[in-house]
Amino acid sequence: MPGAPETTGNHPKSLWPGVKVWFGVGYGQEPEEYRQLFDVMTSTQAWEEDVEQHGYGLAQVKRENTPTTFVGRAQGPVSRYTHVAYSLGFIVTYEELKDNLYEKVASARARSLGFSMRQTKETIAATVYNLAFDTSYTGGDGKALCVTDHPSAAGSQSNALNPAADISEAVLEDLNIQLMKATDYNGLQIMLKARTLIIPVDLYYEANRIMKSVLTPGTANNAINVLKATNAFPEGIKVNHYLTDTDAFFIRTNCPEGMKCYQRDKFDLKRDNDFDTDNAKAKSYDRYSFGWSDFRQLYGSEGV
Repeated sequence: MPGAPETTGNHPKSLWPGVKVWFGVGYGQEPEEYRQLFDVMTSTQAWEEDVEQHGYGLAQVKRENTPTTFVGRAQGPVSRYTHVAYSLGFIVTYEELKDNLYEKVASARARSLGFSMRQTKETIAATVYNLAFDTSYTGGDGKALCVTDHPSAAGSQSNALNPAADISEAVLEDLNIQLMKATDYNGLQIMLKARTLIIPVDLYYEANRIMKSVLTPGTANNAINVLKATNAFPEGIKVNHYLTDTDAFFIRTNCPEGMKCYQRDKFDLKRDNDFDTDNAKAKSYDRYSFGWSDFRQLYGSEGV
């Protein structure tokens, strides 16, 4: 059901001259932050599925006059991305449009609608990270995104720091070492590398202090800052304003097929008029999904 239309009573000041500035909607827009958290791709279906394939193990010794060992591959967990549509709109009476003296008020409606749609998308995207340690929010393997017991043929695999710890130089080193030791489903080394450090705004200064100090941060030691010297995060620090846990942080790796956003329908804004009332109507529409396939693209600590 549509909401009540905006009438001349919604913006009484717009009926009289003398207003210098109208403010409060839109605000300055920065680049979309969800693109730093996910790989974005398009979809032409109601949902998409990513299926893990289990590779082969190590080769076996073949002794003289003995047969080669033949093995088979199997299908692994299935990650389904079900697209969700989001829409919002407004109605403005004919009289309000005719009597409004300020073009800025009228144009601000579209900006405000776009702002709301963008905030929705950023919030939905960040929710995947905000629930990364929540065992009730699971992926294709039946586990939360960042846990210590992802199932595999080689036993439990972890992409969560254990025990969890707050961000520090030593903790970032530990998490980097952990991800560099990552293996595939069969336990074979895959040589992951860190790409980005993802943090909430609460860790902005601490993370920069750790990463950009020339020497060991927070001490009087005359030792290099190895995180900086080795360029541990070649794509830098990414601050996300929609992360809600003030001490959780994440490392995105070069593992393919990990954190994904499927865009089913592009953002659209449509306008129309109601024949009976002459009221103007506008609505926005966006359809997408966020999730993950391979947990190895993200390592994290929920802090303490």
